[in-house]
Amino acid sequence: MGAAGSKLEKALGDQFPEGERYFGLENFGNTCYCNSVLQALYFCVPFREQLLEYYANNKNIGDAEENLLTCLADLFLQISSQKKKTGVIAPKRFVQRLKKQNELFRSYMHQDAHEFLNFLLNELVDILEKEAQAVKSDPETSSPSDKAANGPKNVQANGCQKDPLVTWVHKNFQGILTNETRCLRCETVTARDETYLDLSLDIEQNSSITSCLKNFSSTETLNAEDKFFCDKCCSLQEAQKRMKIKKPPHILVIHLKRFKYIEQLGRYKKLSYRVVFPLELKLSNTMEDADSEYSLFAVVVHVGSGPNHGHYVSLVKSHNHWLFFDDENVEMIDESVVQTFFGSAQEYSSNTDHGYILFYESLGAGNRS
Repeated sequence: MGAAGSKLEKALGDQFPEGERYFGLENFGNTCYCNSVLQALYFCVPFREQLLEYYANNKNIGDAEENLLTCLADLFLQISSQKKKTGVIAPKRFVQRLKKQNELFRSYMHQDAHEFLNFLLNELVDILEKEAQAVKSDPETSSPSDKAANGPKNVQANGCQKDPLVTWVHKNFQGILTNETRCLRCETVTARDETYLDLSLDIEQNSSITSCLKNFSSTETLNAEDKFFCDKCCSLQEAQKRMKIKKPPHILVIHLKRFKYIEQLGRYKKLSYRVVFPLELKLSNTMEDADSEYSLFAVVVHVGSGPNHGHYVSLVKSHNHWLFFDDENVEMIDESVVQTFFGSAQEYSSNTDHGYILFYESLGAGNRS
């Protein structure tokens, strides 16, 4: 990687961002699913900064037990504090901890990057929530950093917790969906809110993220076997149901459902559909008045024709430059190359490199460079 690293430094020249580090990650036998997601998260700057701040504040608290959060923070710190600007790092401790924690990731089989991302974010939230609970039951161990790490505790005067704890992971990734059901007999609307850390979208051939989001929020009629029990009518009724984005997150993670179970085949098939994802995205189907504007900063790409084999790489935007991360290798790419990962307009194409997980940052608060 020495040559590749120096090649990257030459390509960036005096435009190499001050204090930034571009390191490839070693592959421990099919851990590309993990490497590609870690690179996307590392270049999610608000997440990286808050993780490192949390780690700096909590590092010395009674030799805390190692967990996935401390291993991730340790890896990010290792990358960010390297003397060299480019190179390769082996995320050994993190991968070992991941395999120890979840048997799903123990084998050398091809893993799913989206399952890993989902597991990781939920695990980080669990760890932070448990820490906050422990601090609550033992105020002696409380440190000033706990408040910074976990946000307001929302405790009411009588001591009961009003809302679930909002951690800095939630502050970055969590949005709220509203599930609305309208009874077609009495017109009563029942709304139920649910939180999400990423949106999984069904895809169609020759479509776009905008059209996939429209389909996600389209109205569905519940009738025949699927009738809805209306509390007001006290009976099963025909109804209309739709899902709306009530509160968009700061970091919008979109998972394109490229792996579909085909009944006739009795197995999963990869959909190589061409789905255009823009560099700037407007979310217009939210319940907020103004459109939410987002900028693309990372793409996890699945390379291969099937769901059970293949490879993962990632594209990352850092300081207005696009970089291509393929395990140990890092190279600079032109912005126009991003569109070669939209997918294939024809069913059988030689191009098997398709955008799978998209990371957008809101332009609303604290624009990224």
